[in-house]
Amino acid sequence: MNLILFFVFAFLVPSSLLLESEAARSQPTGTYSQITVMGLVYCDTCSNNTFSKHSYFLSGAEVRIDCKFKAETPRTAEQIAFSVNRTTNKYGVYKLEIPSVDGIRCAEDSAMVSFCQASLIGSASSSCNVPGYRSTSGEISIKSRQANICIYSLNPLNYRPSTRDDTLCAN
Repeated sequence: MNLILFFVFAFLVPSSLLLESEAARSQPTGTYSQITVMGLVYCDTCSNNTFSKHSYFLSGAEVRIDCKFKAETPRTAEQIAFSVNRTTNKYGVYKLEIPSVDGIRCAEDSAMVSFCQASLIGSASSSCNVPGYRSTSGEISIKSRQANICIYSLNPLNYRPSTRDDTLCAN
């Protein structure tokens, strides 16, 4: 699982810096929020619910993302809830960019309550299509108050082959 966390941070940190510089140039600081929800889907080749040396990231896997964001200010209380389907890219990453909503400042912990969950819908791989971890709501949050950017990285989801290759996965 450490390899997955390394991959997520290696992917997120440069992305968050790029998003921060783009947001700072294109929008007045603090007026709008930029929220990204993302995660990974991999093939758990050895069917042990961990990313092993034989595991690989699945492209073309379909994932359903359900999110609820609630923002409270002294004068208003707003809630945004939605469900969308996304397909993983060639690196097994699915990603959702949430459009800016005036008045919602995601980087202020006291003002924003969020919940996102991802669930497997289907695998594009005929050799790795048995669901393992079917849904997740655990996340790593990266927030930048300077440009009001929030990235929610959900825990990885996985599929397994229908049969385990004991010669490949022997301890």
